[in-house]
Amino acid sequence: KCPTHLPCNVLILQKFLKQGEPTSARCDDMESLRKRGCVAAKIENPRGSQKTLRNKPVTNRKKGGEKLKPEDITQIQPQKLSLSLRSGEPQTIDLKFKRAEDYPIDLYYLMDLSYSMKDDLENVKNLGTSLMLEMSKITSDFRIGFGSFVEKTVMPYISTTPAKLLNPCTGDQNCTSPFSYKNVLKLTSNGQRFNTLVGQQQISGNLDSPEGGFDAIMQVAVCGEHIGWRNVTRLLVFSTDAGFHFAGDGKLGGIVLPNDGKCHLENDMYTMSHHYDYPSIAHLVQKLSDNNIQTIFAVTEEFQPVYKELKNLIPKSAVGTLSANSSNVINLIIDAYNSLSSEVILENSKLPEGVTITYQSHCKNGVVSVGEDGRKCSNISIGDEVYFSINITALGCPKQGKTETLKIRPLGFTEEVEIRLSFICDCECQKEGIVRKDLCHNGNGTFECGACRCNKGRIGRECECRKDEVSSEDLDRNCRKDNGTDLCSNNGECVCGKCECKKRDNPEEYYSGKYCECDNFNCDRSNNKLCGGHGRCECRVCICDANYTGSACDCSLDTSTCLASNNQICNGRGLCECGTCRCTDPKFQGPTCEICPTCPGVCTEHKACVQCRAFGTGEKKDTCEQDCNYFTLVKVKDRDKLPQPVQAFPLMHCKERDANDCWFYYTYAVNNYTEVHVVETLECPAGPDIIPIVAGVVAGIVLIGLALLLIWKLLMIIHDRREFAKFEKEKMNAKWDTGENPIYKSAVTTVVNPKYEGK
Repeated sequence: KCPTHLPCNVLILQKFLKQGEPTSARCDDMESLRKRGCVAAKIENPRGSQKTLRNKPVTNRKKGGEKLKPEDITQIQPQKLSLSLRSGEPQTIDLKFKRAEDYPIDLYYLMDLSYSMKDDLENVKNLGTSLMLEMSKITSDFRIGFGSFVEKTVMPYISTTPAKLLNPCTGDQNCTSPFSYKNVLKLTSNGQRFNTLVGQQQISGNLDSPEGGFDAIMQVAVCGEHIGWRNVTRLLVFSTDAGFHFAGDGKLGGIVLPNDGKCHLENDMYTMSHHYDYPSIAHLVQKLSDNNIQTIFAVTEEFQPVYKELKNLIPKSAVGTLSANSSNVINLIIDAYNSLSSEVILENSKLPEGVTITYQSHCKNGVVSVGEDGRKCSNISIGDEVYFSINITALGCPKQGKTETLKIRPLGFTEEVEIRLSFICDCECQKEGIVRKDLCHNGNGTFECGACRCNKGRIGRECECRKDEVSSEDLDRNCRKDNGTDLCSNNGECVCGKCECKKRDNPEEYYSGKYCECDNFNCDRSNNKLCGGHGRCECRVCICDANYTGSACDCSLDTSTCLASNNQICNGRGLCECGTCRCTDPKFQGPTCEICPTCPGVCTEHKACVQCRAFGTGEKKDTCEQDCNYFTLVKVKDRDKLPQPVQAFPLMHCKERDANDCWFYYTYAVNNYTEVHVVETLECPAGPDIIPIVAGVVAGIVLIGLALLLIWKLLMIIHDRREFAKFEKEKMNAKWDTGENPIYKSAVTTVVNPKYEGK
């Protein structure tokens, strides 16, 4: 029996299989089977297929046109298909979705009636007729219902004293008894009846801040007959000014049984709130999704963050900000509905084992998305068409091989696409076996698809042995090569004195030979390819294709790869061996012996490319990527790190100068590939140091000035001394007259007091 992803060969085994080959060798890809001599008429290769069973066109109608029942409106096409899947072969189906105009809507208003919502209730009492009027602009078929909730009727959520059970409010406030959930009004198209019944409602009360709204949501979702849901757009408006209790909180009141997700309404009252815990968020998500209910959370500003996080966990839900007295509830509902209905998200039922599914969306304005985004399209207006391509692939056959059913539907809509999956697990030739004496050892088996299916008690490729003969020593001796100890070379089993070789996980690999001593996967490899990819492996020896030789068929006999630019083989300086040049002149290197790294002019030849690659400058800086990608560049810190010449391959040390008179150093070498090592910093001449020069000039000027002053001062001292000496000399030589000057008058006058007696 062939794996379902491979074609089957139905030739008679003796004519197709080699000695020792397992029957699984009949299963291979088409090309391999043809190469081994299997004609196309004897190959079975079943293909997957698909068939559309119901393909009703999407509804095209305008508001006010023909009145249709909800079940007659179609928004997704096709509606039912049948797929025949072959393992590993994907089947693609195309779905079309179109938002129908004037599509019916059911809206259920679920309100928190704890005491803090007293003023909100007054505004909701007239909601029915007002909302009917607004929704008539969207649909002509609108129904509205009303329900209320408070809390579980056990401690510590409410006070269980007799007085508080009658009136949980304080002071002179008149409140109704606390309750968990009450279905006040089944869905109806009578807006006035909504106003009347809601107007009769009274506020109640509880002790803690979070409310029991999850209990109410669960009952609204699962009690379809009591609520009156139709197969149309279902909206649930959840109005509150507080948080919520969820699974586990019931333990505070001694309630440990998990919520069972079933309807428990009696006389429109939830009667099991004291028996079952609050539902979990995941449980709510499942029930809301199963019943195609889209939720709108109308909550006050204070609790917006909490309910926005909750919205992220519940698909097709929205959050709106409720004013303190619910006066904006109509606009909130309209905006939330437009937001929800403008997005379509596909979901599928649980996939059968071994089946995978992927989505691709084709949305408005040519937007194409894949992966998780391929499940949805946004900003869809009424009348818009969007398309989805869905790939369904079977990775194998289911254990029972039975038909499976897969359903795909848009979230929040009641329509769905039903896909019946059948699996191709057998070849057609297996259905009718041939019983003939000349086949399967005198009719000891049934000949199916070129192989024998043995009767009970028979064994062997052609059913030639009985099971009680299998362990016979004489038969085992025929399975030992050269009288060795290993049966079938440890690569198979001895059956009826003949080796049946083991199967490999890879169907392209197999053992063969009389003693299973051969295989087609243990030959020499080159470039990680068996026989270099240029031959086939037979009994662990490579049989090379033309123009190839060697143990791994890795030696090419083609010399075109050795031709140099002058059309000489290896530039006349080497030998072409296995398609590669071996240079005999040690100066020359490269794939065609044309590179001479130590020849004069090498440094100048590669200067511009080294300069642009290493420093981004030079003549080729603008064309560097195109012209200079022929070598590998390695930067080093200084000249000491440059590689030194070795005997293994020539290496040239280069020193070049750029336009800024800076020197750069590099080495050029070719060893299997061209490699350039360059010093990462340029060696530039040092520029003048301005500060010392200025300081020197200033100091020089000052010193010269001081020297000139000193010289002038010294000269003046010498001159003064000479003049003074000359004066002294003249003074000594002068001859002055000592006579009295006749015109001289003394400056002193002496007067004697006549009274002075000289005592």
